Amino acid sequence: MGVLYCMKIAFCGHSDYVPCANDECLAMEFLFQNIPCDEECEFFLGEYGSFDSFAYGIAKKYKKNKPTAKLIFVTPYISNEYLKRHDVDNRFDLVIYPELEKSPPKFAIAKRNKWIAKNTDILICFVNRKLGGAYTMLNYAKKYSKIIFNLAEQNDIDV
Repeated sequence: MGVLYCMKIAFCGHSDYVPCANDECLAMEFLFQNIPCDEECEFFLGEYGSFDSFAYGIAKKYKKNKPTAKLIFVTPYISNEYLKRHDVDNRFDLVIYPELEKSPPKFAIAKRNKWIAKNTDILICFVNRKLGGAYTMLNYAKKYSKIIFNLAEQNDIDV
């Protein structure tokens, strides 16, 4: 038997995002409709604001239904202090530190977001304004022809 494809799902959204139950339902429904039940999947996650907390909750909930799913923290910084602060050992299955071309810390998150957009299959996001890191990451995902599910559009919010 051959190795099944491992679908990669990423998230991005504004740090001031306010979670709502409807968004959770929409995201879970989208995941179950778009990840074939025989495929493995990995969730690329960050830790920088309210949307990232929402995304972690969605991925963890999905994993309860499909324990083979992996929660992966994609970190822009590799220091032990940084990783300990995010409690990666207890919350994630794996930590990835992408090669960021020796970016200065000021640009590391932006470079990490571009790496995620390039290396993911699906981007679930909440982007409702044309500025900031989430908007930039959304545009990278569009450039790389990824599947995009923008929760803001589901709530009839123009971008």
